[in-house]
Amino acid sequence: MAGGSADPVQAAGEAVMAPGGYRWLETGPWDASRDGPIYMVISIEKQMIHVYSGDRLIGMASVSTGMKGHRTPTGDYPILQKRQWHRSNLYSNAPMPYMQRLTWDGIALHAGHNPGYPASHGCIRLPYAFARDLFALTKMGTLVEVTQARLSAALKLDALVLSDPGSTVVTFGQARGRGGAVLPVPVDAGQGEVPMLEIDPGIFGMMRR
Repeated sequence: MAGGSADPVQAAGEAVMAPGGYRWLETGPWDASRDGPIYMVISIEKQMIHVYSGDRLIGMASVSTGMKGHRTPTGDYPILQKRQWHRSNLYSNAPMPYMQRLTWDGIALHAGHNPGYPASHGCIRLPYAFARDLFALTKMGTLVEVTQARLSAALKLDALVLSDPGSTVVTFGQARGRGGAVLPVPVDAGQGEVPMLEIDPGIFGMMRR
């Protein structure tokens, strides 16, 4: 099932996708095998969403975020409400199919017109079929990160966790999915840099219990 590149490996490496394009890199969002919790990263600059299961990319799509004067705010959001058939309370009762609310003041994921550039009043519009599949995949509390540019997964930890010599949750690597060199220098949380982390698979097993 796709609206973008026919090659999933090529699609996974693409920085952009055609307006309205999407791709699931697994057999589908209904696939029962999971590496960990589902979460999403949305890039305003790239107008794309990446969907992850644990640290594995399983799907991607083009999006349309907020236009000038109605910019989509960046940040980390849990899904607060899900409604398959919803209409906007703010904008002329506009239809918002497969709505997944991120804030109580009007920001949500939903199916809608997807021209490949920011065109909404702040919501994140998704291709219709992708929005339907994603709606079936998520649940209340599923995490969504809206960034300015980044699409890669990142795990943000408090400095106290990073300085704990007994912590085995993560190790620092050169890049996600690549092996193992450990950085001897501590991460300065005040610099605003997001370290690339290799995640201990055991943490996802604990989170599923």
